[in-house]
Amino acid sequence: MTTLQHSAGPATLPALDFDAFFSAVDERRRQERLGWFEFADVLWQQSEVLNVSLGDHPLCGGAVSRLGGRGETSCQYAAFLLRWLGRAPEEFLVGTVRQVGDTTLPEVGPGQRLRWDLAALYAELNGVRSQQGLTWAALGTILDCTPARLTNLRTARQADFALVMRVTQWLAAPAARFLVAADW
Repeated sequence: MTTLQHSAGPATLPALDFDAFFSAVDERRRQERLGWFEFADVLWQQSEVLNVSLGDHPLCGGAVSRLGGRGETSCQYAAFLLRWLGRAPEEFLVGTVRQVGDTTLPEVGPGQRLRWDLAALYAELNGVRSQQGLTWAALGTILDCTPARLTNLRTARQADFALVMRVTQWLAAPAARFLVAADW
């Protein structure tokens, strides 16, 4: 667990329980009797209209099946899974979870994808960091990562799911605030 300094005083940041997250995905996949490649197709078809317009490459069933063994994923990849589960990422935190208000995921149609707005996450993080007089190095220590991982959020397309959840918890903000129904 990581100790946080925030206006509410010192506390401990919860951690993403990736095993519980992946188990929830795998359990539902099995209940629906989907093989890994079928499951990847189901995930991909959530945005079938958008996929056609973008001419994107589909998700790989092999890559999805290996997530459990890796024990981590990017926040953008996790967004596909969260959308399919219909569950908020806060449900997969362990430890002292901060109450952040409404965690309901945005409604996402077939012409959209659920995506993390990492630039907005960076902007809020930077604002609170500045307000509290923290350097990026100090904040990196609090969030258990390098300062570069935090400053890279400004222009990143992807970030580690566990890190993004530590950031939202430190901000005492629902992850849903930084999830958008993107239609490009």
